[in-house]
Amino acid sequence: MTHSVTLHAGREKSLLRRHPWIFTSAIARAAGRLQPGETVDVLAADGRWLGRGAWSPESAIRVRIWSFTTDESIDRAFFRRRLQSALRCRALLALDSSAQRLVAAECDGLPGVIIDRYGQVLVLQLLSAGAEHQRGEIVAVLRELLPDCAILERSDAAVRAKEGLAPLVQVLHGEVPPLVNIEEHGLRLHVDVHHGHKTGFYLDQRSNRARIAAYAAGRRVLNCFSYTGAMAAYCLRAGASEVINMDVSAAALALAQQQLELNGLADGRCQQVEADVFAALRRYRSEGRRFDLIVLDPPKFVENKQHLPQACRGYKDINLLALQLLNADGILATFSCSGLLPEELFHKVVADAALDAGRDVQFLEKLSQDRDHPVLSTYPEGYYLKGLICRVA
Repeated sequence: MTHSVTLHAGREKSLLRRHPWIFTSAIARAAGRLQPGETVDVLAADGRWLGRGAWSPESAIRVRIWSFTTDESIDRAFFRRRLQSALRCRALLALDSSAQRLVAAECDGLPGVIIDRYGQVLVLQLLSAGAEHQRGEIVAVLRELLPDCAILERSDAAVRAKEGLAPLVQVLHGEVPPLVNIEEHGLRLHVDVHHGHKTGFYLDQRSNRARIAAYAAGRRVLNCFSYTGAMAAYCLRAGASEVINMDVSAAALALAQQQLELNGLADGRCQQVEADVFAALRRYRSEGRRFDLIVLDPPKFVENKQHLPQACRGYKDINLLALQLLNADGILATFSCSGLLPEELFHKVVADAALDAGRDVQFLEKLSQDRDHPVLSTYPEGYYLKGLICRVA
């Protein structure tokens, strides 16, 4: 038996546009004793059926829609169809990589479900009560569709706390080595799938690494928030004269050094610097240091809309500092992965930083997440990664 929730009058408009979220304030009443993750029918105030989704009693997003089709049951066959569709999408992309995002949550019709593939290892994140409730069905279908792959669950993202879920890391199938080796655009890279950021690596930056490296030949590069140094490897291969990887994590920098050795790039041109980026940039400014290419790829600054003004100040500060450290004709590659920060506002923040830094800046390229992170037309929140390549004129 599927229980139901009924919306307040007039609150069905987003569902009629096939947006998959229903917030707590939109719900007038719920019928029955609903358990976390349980499938519910969503009804308009006048009784019209609107969709079928997963109940999440702890989250501000109280229901995430699985399906807008009246006769579609949320069962193993449903997950098989959705996962097969996601795999067909990725088969179209012909990415030059042995790693890719296979499922991008709402954008693949599976709210709260992230699946990344690193060679023969699948890393699964279940980030919502509905995804958690359906773990068994999802894993069963993955084993059916990709039988040669091991499966590691990395459901340890902080967002699970908003769903009332504890962090969880476990091997669900097969054997998962401490480091998984992948190839990307001809580079060999180690990925720490057990402990690394997100599912171990920033797959969404794949094409951007190649674009930025096109500017690196002969340049002194400062790679801020460098994580495990994939960007540095790209720039060194492209002929950068010097690269500094800067990150607060000694473990990430140690792995970055391994990436260089793995690719024959440990030739003395790259330095690993463990430091707080904001403090280090101020120190470099006071020391009169200068660079020809600076990459800023900070962590997400915006957790909710209330944090947006503070986040904009942070983005402006770090971009201003970077622009003050660039030589004439220098290149700034700057990013925001905060989904709540609109692209237009991010561009304005960078422009304001240039103005305050006293630098004339040209926007050369707009960058975004790679193609295996698609954006569903009815779910604009899926567009989260914004980037600019800028020239100091």
